[in-house]
Amino acid sequence: MSSLLSCKRCVDNSEEQMLLIEERPDLIHSLDPRRCCSSKQDGLANSNCRKEERECQTPHESLDYLPSHSRVYQKWLQEKTYRTDWDRWMLMGLIGIGVGMLGFLTHQITDYLIKLKWELVKNYLQNGNFHMTWICILGSGLAMIVVSSGIVVFFCPAGAPYGLPEVIGFLNGASIQHIFNIKTFLGTFVSCVLAVASGFFCGPEGPMIHLGAIIGCGLSQFKSDTLGIQLPFFTRFWNSADKRNFITAGAGAGIASVFRAPVGGLLFTLEEVASFWDIRLAWQTFFCCLMAAFTTDLLSSSLSGFVYRGHFGFFKAEKRILFWVKNLLDMSVLAFVPTIFLGILGGLFGALFVSLNIKINKLRERFFSSIEKTSLRKTSKLLESVLVLGCTVTITVYLPYFFSCTPVMNLRTLQLKNSSEIISPSEREISEYSCPSGTAWIGPDGVKYSNQTFNEAAALLAENGKRGIMYLFRRGTHEEFGYTSLITALAFYFLLSCWTAGSAVASGLVIPMLYTGALYGRIVGLILVSIFGIQTNEQGAWIDPGLFAAVGAASFFSGVSRLTISLTVIMVEITNDVQSLLLVMLAVMVAKMIGDWFNMSLYSSLLKLKGIPYLDAEPLASHRKKRLNLELFFARDVMEPCVRVLHLRENIASLAQLIASTSHGGFPVVYKPKPDQVEVFLGTITRLELCMLLQHEAIFETETSHDSLSCCPLLLYQKITVEKLPDPPQMNMLLNRYSTDPQYQQLFINLEPYINKSAVSVQAHFSLQRTYIIFRTLGLRHLTVVDLQNRVVGIITRKDLMSFQLEERLARQLASQKHDSDEQPLD
Repeated sequence: MSSLLSCKRCVDNSEEQMLLIEERPDLIHSLDPRRCCSSKQDGLANSNCRKEERECQTPHESLDYLPSHSRVYQKWLQEKTYRTDWDRWMLMGLIGIGVGMLGFLTHQITDYLIKLKWELVKNYLQNGNFHMTWICILGSGLAMIVVSSGIVVFFCPAGAPYGLPEVIGFLNGASIQHIFNIKTFLGTFVSCVLAVASGFFCGPEGPMIHLGAIIGCGLSQFKSDTLGIQLPFFTRFWNSADKRNFITAGAGAGIASVFRAPVGGLLFTLEEVASFWDIRLAWQTFFCCLMAAFTTDLLSSSLSGFVYRGHFGFFKAEKRILFWVKNLLDMSVLAFVPTIFLGILGGLFGALFVSLNIKINKLRERFFSSIEKTSLRKTSKLLESVLVLGCTVTITVYLPYFFSCTPVMNLRTLQLKNSSEIISPSEREISEYSCPSGTAWIGPDGVKYSNQTFNEAAALLAENGKRGIMYLFRRGTHEEFGYTSLITALAFYFLLSCWTAGSAVASGLVIPMLYTGALYGRIVGLILVSIFGIQTNEQGAWIDPGLFAAVGAASFFSGVSRLTISLTVIMVEITNDVQSLLLVMLAVMVAKMIGDWFNMSLYSSLLKLKGIPYLDAEPLASHRKKRLNLELFFARDVMEPCVRVLHLRENIASLAQLIASTSHGGFPVVYKPKPDQVEVFLGTITRLELCMLLQHEAIFETETSHDSLSCCPLLLYQKITVEKLPDPPQMNMLLNRYSTDPQYQQLFINLEPYINKSAVSVQAHFSLQRTYIIFRTLGLRHLTVVDLQNRVVGIITRKDLMSFQLEERLARQLASQKHDSDEQPLD
């Protein structure tokens, strides 16, 4: 429900204005009535605006961050006894534990299915029967992907996968339907696990953030509209501010669980997810992330493949640290030179990935939108996922056939008990592919020798992304992968992961981003080895392809996501490589700066593509390729001047007609301080609150009861504060009855107890830059614009502050100023 009033409702001449004012006294015009009228000049201006951005703006309703500060809300607060925040901390802990358990299940099920899938073709690989291998891998993958995509397309309420952009948009203040639905939760979990296990070039990170946010929402509210459950626990958290805080914590816990990176999860929510932040929320999110990572580590310490392995509560570094780098290298200032080059590559490749992915998604959306039949459109989405899987499986199975077997490098062991650091043959089963089995032994010099061989392309493509990243990050394996295998894997992985992102499955992009960056980072490291050779002294030990693979992974991650602080911490937590901290910091900063020259981050681009009205931290508006300084403009330049206002006492029939004939999300309320004074702004009331009030005829009153307003019954705060209408068809019938039944012409409603009297307003000459900051910082849904006498002259909503809308209206304002200056007579 948009609160923008179309200019079609305005009039073109003063005669019609007078008639409209007589018939509808609740229509307030701005001080400049010409702004409210449509004209040929406005039509030309509208035709020159960004049509593509306007068309993609879907009708998302906005949300207020803070609850309405009305009299019934204050009464409800008075009834609540003062308490400490022990229940809030307890809920944060429960959310963290729930997300940690879910992260553990995701890892365990995915690893089990991948292992089972390759066990089926083990004998075929050893015998070199690639056709049977392809048939079995494709068959098992198809079974998974049909369920994975089908459950998203046919079971999830939206018929499309939700993910991180929707969570970011919701926390920014945009209402997105079904994003925290129980069906969405089940569909996302099943789809994510099966998509990763099927062989798609994707990871579980994005869906885990979404699943964590759903757990944060569900556990804090203790109610489900889908299941019809509403438990009377923690009712004081049934407000928009607390709900968003728990969702923010749940999203951070998702990162903490999937990466075993609690600090990274906290910083990720601060940098990318949350739009509203304070120190108390930071502490609580930190605790939630701690509990999530601890739960995942505790369960993973003794359970593998759902079989108890012992050592419960003993956290092994090789299990806890996702991509454990065991051999840390001494750094040299010379390492910063290739790091800068990797940062530039990360920015360029990241911008290319974003641009290509958005173009693919636009083409995909255009194609599916052209299919009118719903069932055929959903089936087409499913078939696209099948096609992606077919291409992926074909490449991963047949491409290694063209690569010969490579000997496994001999690695020195410092102690015999640390021989687990060497890649054992059991860990290399898939990468051995059709290579003959080998044996390993430890010589008298303490070196582990082996005649084991492996297929480089199979290690990079056939195995899952997490295992491949571990190979690329490994230190001391300078020549384990050659140029041909790395470049081939980079080309295919880049293109296929770009195509996969956006298909009808719940999938994440973090693993593909790390993997792609690690591939070209390893290539750069291999070039250095080719130039300077394998260095064994301390001063040249930094010339290691594994080191630059980690730096390259961070650079591409930053080039796509434009993350910096949280990404640096996450890289340290998932590798345990503190020595390369400065290199990672430099690479991500350079990659972000290079990427920002070309386009926005992937998440921001997806928000724009999906039509989610997201307000950036800083307003961006340009005119003729020049950045506009919003301090030079005013609130009246972007406000909607045609505003429907309400009074403290409204007629039921008129109010019902207003709600039925408009789609505004809220209305300013005005009153006269004294009978001989003009009507001034008092507060606001939302459309949803009005609809809930109209459902209770007990609060209606006759005209004769005007003097006894204080005796009227008041509705409880819980009855008017809902997220959506319980029964929209019934509400439409009710509005129709109120509008047509003559008895309601004589009934009135007193809105005074339900008005948000703390609604924010700004004067018409208020700075546009500061208007934007106030709107976003306070999480507003409506911002009323008043004149010097506090009369309502306009209203600003979220969509008025979107970049394309700002540019369109400010360009019109600049053109008007230029036109006025040209008409001034010369002295």
